[in-house]
Amino acid sequence: MFPTARSRRPGRIDDDAKLRDLGYHPVLIRRMGSFGNFAISFSVISVLSGCMTLYGFGLVTGGPAVMIWGWVLVGLMVMFVGAGLAEVTSAYPTSGALYYMADQLGGRRWGWYTGWLNLLGLLGTLAGIDYGAAMFTGALLNLQWGIEPTPGTVMLIFLCILVLHAALNLFGVRLVSVLNSVSVWWHFAGVAVIVTVLALVPSEHRSASFVFGEFVNDTNWSSPVYVVMIGLLVAQYTFTGYDASAHLSEETTNAEVSAARGIVRAVGWSWLAGFVLLVGLTFAIQDYAGTQASATGVPPAQIFLDALGLTGAKLLLLVVIVAQLFCGNAEVAAASRMVFAFSRDGALPFSTHWRRVHPRTGTPARAVVLTVAVAALLALPALYSEAAYGAVTAIAVIGVTPAYAIPIYLRLRNKDRFRQGKWNLGRWGVPIGWTAVVWVVFVTVLFCLPQKTPVDVESFNYAPLALIGVLGLATLWWAVSGRGSYTTPGYRAGGDERELAEMSEEIV
Repeated sequence: MFPTARSRRPGRIDDDAKLRDLGYHPVLIRRMGSFGNFAISFSVISVLSGCMTLYGFGLVTGGPAVMIWGWVLVGLMVMFVGAGLAEVTSAYPTSGALYYMADQLGGRRWGWYTGWLNLLGLLGTLAGIDYGAAMFTGALLNLQWGIEPTPGTVMLIFLCILVLHAALNLFGVRLVSVLNSVSVWWHFAGVAVIVTVLALVPSEHRSASFVFGEFVNDTNWSSPVYVVMIGLLVAQYTFTGYDASAHLSEETTNAEVSAARGIVRAVGWSWLAGFVLLVGLTFAIQDYAGTQASATGVPPAQIFLDALGLTGAKLLLLVVIVAQLFCGNAEVAAASRMVFAFSRDGALPFSTHWRRVHPRTGTPARAVVLTVAVAALLALPALYSEAAYGAVTAIAVIGVTPAYAIPIYLRLRNKDRFRQGKWNLGRWGVPIGWTAVVWVVFVTVLFCLPQKTPVDVESFNYAPLALIGVLGLATLWWAVSGRGSYTTPGYRAGGDERELAEMSEEIV
């Protein structure tokens, strides 16, 4: 018998009944509670990953004023997006998440393209998270042993981190849930420690007018408005990945409520923690130009070094690196569930291979391996271009952010198809939804634009090409195979239950 037979408690039975109503036979094991579901999205957002890895980008594109006030603005708008997505998640708590919602509310084509966008965003986010962790690890090695953080060195560290995360995820969702729970407290404690130490130890601090009002433009763009807009990437990139709660809903108890709350709470607490972190870091800058040109390769490491000395810098870097490792591990879990679900519905090449579940751990093991392999490929351009990391982060934003808005838009457009779940926004659902959609359209266009000038091979923003490429691939694969192979429950012909059961019980 498959491990789902262990799910005996009433809550789990209700969850499995809901999943069957949506057309899927339960196959993943429900071992994650409400806190664990919140923890995975909070861990993927990870202010100690996104804020820290793109802090240097923020110093160039607008400086302190844009980073701080951009964080406030973007966080507010993402709360609208998160709330709108949470409402739809409550109605459709499946591992497929965004694409399944779009499919049910808009039809097969909507689901198909949403799935490919979501997949691009999740894999781009994973590449960005783990490459950022590799950069910070390289900075620590530079301070400890004088190892130069060359692109080759950072890439090697990046690949080792991906292997570590694959191994941890292959043990099963229980370990992932435990690590995510630890991650929440590590992030809160880490932000508190970093900000407190930076407030108390340095003899000098920047003024409040500098932290909240200093504008810096080192991009060569003449328009300050343009610079402010591209500077929003620091915050918008950090606020990605909260769909992880939806992707883990088939492994969560009371999923209709827990997954929705997990999304909203993760965004809210990250908004607060990130603001405190950015303010604390910026007050502690000793040498602005020196921070930008840090030999460590990561400006926050230089802030630590200038403010605290070598030992203090290494200790705080270690706090950040561990948080980033937690973040990447959570993202592998979320992305691999997307691969599993998309394969379960026949959307990927060799779907029958990627949708298989390990009989002992209840983990989509092959989906985990595919996830880390593709993330490794996405980061390879960083060996040749300094702008590649910024492009990877932009890929994450323009891939996953539109995918967040599509189910919200379809819920608004096709009200007759939408049936509210246990967690909903009531009469506020429509205005919140439209605000979210408009914001997503804005940032999607924004992050396809060039980030530096002159535009050449080194500074070119590759994100639009990645977006065009994945949409082109999706269109081609639809014509070649997807039209016939991609079948969500609502479109399957006779013999639905037997087909679902046979497909879901395929194991290694």
